[in-house]
Parts: sequence; structure tokens; C-alpha cells
Amino acid sequence: MKDPQDSVVVDDRKQFKLDRVFDDQASQDLVYTTVAQPLVQGFLHGYNACILAYGQTNSGKTYTMGAAGPVVPDRTGIIPRAVRDVFRHLEGSDNESASPRKVSVSLIEIYNEDVLDLFALPPRPVTLREDPSGAIVWCGATERRAVDATDALKMLSTGLERRQTHATHSNKESSRSHVIFSLQLVQTATTSRFCFVDLAGSERLKRTNAEGDRKREGIFINQGLLALGNVIGALCGEFPAPHLNGHVPYRDSKLTRVLQESLGGNSRTAMIACIGTGADDLGETLNTLGWASRGRRICNTSLRNVSPVPGADLAALQAELARLRSLLATANATGSVPRSFVVDWGYVN
Repeated sequence: MKDPQDSVVVDDRKQFKLDRVFDDQASQDLVYTTVAQPLVQGFLHGYNACILAYGQTNSGKTYTMGAAGPVVPDRTGIIPRAVRDVFRHLEGSDNESASPRKVSVSLIEIYNEDVLDLFALPPRPVTLREDPSGAIVWCGATERRAVDATDALKMLSTGLERRQTHATHSNKESSRSHVIFSLQLVQTATTSRFCFVDLAGSERLKRTNAEGDRKREGIFINQGLLALGNVIGALCGEFPAPHLNGHVPYRDSKLTRVLQESLGGNSRTAMIACIGTGADDLGETLNTLGWASRGRRICNTSLRNVSPVPGADLAALQAELARLRSLLATANATGSVPRSFVVDWGYVN
């Protein structure tokens, strides 16, 4: 397998064009600096962001995201590094005189098409709703205030202990659910959200020899990933079939519903495709790289989420009230209705 920086060739035949390729010697720091750090900077300035890791089971998704195990400095994944960078910026000397910021975190998993709050004990169901702006809201999910990076990562670690993991033929500690960790930042002028998505690995049931609950979990995992692939195909104009007439099937699974804003919406999104290098992995590798190649063609519309200035609406209403009182006083004094009152309010004498 060849790995130039912007493309990868599989089996000396199939070439996939990508934004950046990392080999198995790339450090976690290099991956973070290249992929995540620019999104963190945007997040701090009011832009939504999302990073999601996709690939077959046991390909290193959870390791890359940093969503499991102790935080060892050299092997720290994207999530702990991003959380620390956010708080390092907020706590920096340049921000000592700034207005207070609020950082809150949430953690959900999608297990067998059920959305569950991992901060609750036991995990409780979460309902997905769409607000007037089109953003997806996690109704019922716990949102906890984080005072610093250590606090946020401790809550993340505690929640991840409740994630569904089981041994399979391919992985002794296989993730059986998709997990989304949300970091929300409220500042004086902006509100932004950063979603970190650790997807469960795609599985070929004949290869994993799964039975019973593991087989059922694998079926749901593959169904969600298939729906994700269909959404990506629809957004890049490649598929599904033309009979959908441009419709993007976000509602086909809970996973695509949760990721609706991150895929084709108001977000700066990075997709990480994790692949294996073994000959037995060839089929899954081709599928994963095809997914990544299509995904890079999606065009999101990322907007800065500017919050209304506190008191601005009240001040405007007070000014309008004072103006109308002045017009009314003039009308009482002169016995006639001022022209501006007729124009603004459609008054008929």
C-alpha cells in the first residue's frame, strides 16, 4: 500500500484522492495538529465543528479519537487534546478581563437504534427533535457544566464506562455502539458546538462469526453505517437513486439524524477514515476509502453563530415605546394624526 500525502493506492490498482494520508508511523500529535486544531480555533470563534472516525472494527478509530483508556501523554487522542486546547485558550492571560464563558458537555450513544444518555445512571433514552433553525436537539440528554479540562475529561471517562462494549472474533473489546461527545461553548457574542463522533466499526458477519446479541448488534451497526453512506452519497450527488429527487435521507437512522447538521449543514466537519493493512482487510479497506473519497466532496455552509447582545431587544422596544408615546402626545395636542403614525401603523382616520 502506497501512501502519498494526498492520496492512497490499494493493491497497486485503485487510487483514492483524499486531503491527507497518515501512515502507521504518524504520531497522535501530528494527526491532531493537522485535522483537529484548525477546527478548535474555529470553535472558539463561534463556528460549529465535528470530527468523526469511520472504519472497520479494530482499525484504530477509538484510539485515534481518544475515547477509551487512560490518557497517556504520547498516545493521547483527539478528544483530550481538543478539550485541553479549548480550556487553555479560555484560561489564558489574554482572556482574564473578558466576560465569563460557559462550557458544557454531553455524551450519548446509539445502541441498536436507541439513543441513550451516558451521563445518566442507568443510561436513559434521549429523543431527537428539530428546532426552528433546523438544528437537532438532544431532548433528555444531560448537559453538565465543566469548570476545566480535568473536570470535562473526568465526566467523559465516567460516561464511557457505560458504553456498550463486548468481545468479538475480531476485537476483544469491540465498541457495539456509536458514541457522540458534545462540547458546547457559550460566550458573550457567540455560541458554538463541537461534536466528536466515534463510530462503531463496520462488520462482515461471516468474518466475525457473530451469533445472538453480537449478531443483532452488528446488524444495527451496519444498518446505521449504510444509512450514513447513503446520506453522504446523496450530498455529493453520486447516489442513492434519482427517484429521491435530491432528498437527503437523514431520517433513515438515528445516526444520520444526530449528524444532520454536521453533514451538509452549519458545521466545519472532518472525517477520519481508519483502515487495516492486512490482505484480509482489502474489501473493508476499499469500502472505507470509497466512503472517505465521497465524503470530501460534501459542501457544508458554516456560519458564525452570533448570539444576540443581552438587553438589545429590550432597548429597541423601549425606544419604540418612547417614539409612539411622543406621536400620541402630538396627536392629542394638535387633534390630528402625525403622518409617520399613518405610514408605520396603517392608521385610518
